[in-house]
Amino acid sequence: MVNVAILGFGTVGSGVAEVIEKNGRHISEKVSNRIALKYILDVRDFPDSPFADRVIHDFSIIENDPTVGVVVETIGGATIAREFTRRALMAGKSVVTSNKELVATHGYELMQLAKEKNVSYLFEASVGGGIPILKPIRTCLAANELTQITGILNGTTNYILTRMIRAGLSFEDALKEAQANGYAERNPAADIEGHDACRKICILASLSFGRQISPDQVPTEGITSITLADVDYARSAGMKIKLLGRAIRRESDDRV
Repeated sequence: MVNVAILGFGTVGSGVAEVIEKNGRHISEKVSNRIALKYILDVRDFPDSPFADRVIHDFSIIENDPTVGVVVETIGGATIAREFTRRALMAGKSVVTSNKELVATHGYELMQLAKEKNVSYLFEASVGGGIPILKPIRTCLAANELTQITGILNGTTNYILTRMIRAGLSFEDALKEAQANGYAERNPAADIEGHDACRKICILASLSFGRQISPDQVPTEGITSITLADVDYARSAGMKIKLLGRAIRRESDDRV
């Protein structure tokens, strides 16, 4: 049996718990081992949750429990999440995450630590989780030399720009609509200022080019200054405005 611990019980963490609970038998059949949710770590209590009996507040309980084989990190950020991830890997536990900030800034370090401890550090959901793209880069395309990556990497900004283009909404109105529909966070800064796309292109480039690329090395610009006048100007030239993540490997000096 493989016991799972979830770090953080917000939208993502609670969703993971629900999937394990509802699809546990199906997952267990596919991996030929029983999967069970043993702990949920959070600073809060959830007395009305069906998982209330599994909520704990001390990470060392997970860290020192030899029956926990997989830790799912859904805390976010690159401080506490990094500390707990390192401690979990050091304790011989595999870690799964969708935390693009942590992966983009400390992914190489954590992958090396996982390798040393003979466990896994998996982050497929950090970029294009529904596609997928990261595993194909590491496996299917491993024999290929990739020289350029370009793509629309952030769904929130793509929605906002699409509504500006098709419906003539101002940036502010399109953002409010995205928030009302649940496509944008209450604090959308990471999306609209380009940080989310920056972190994702760093992850993609690091895997594709074989070297660590940090977000602080990447020029980043969001969409907050885009106006309807810009949209109309692009249309007059037969173009559309999109926020792209782009990485190019320059062979001349082996830089990105």
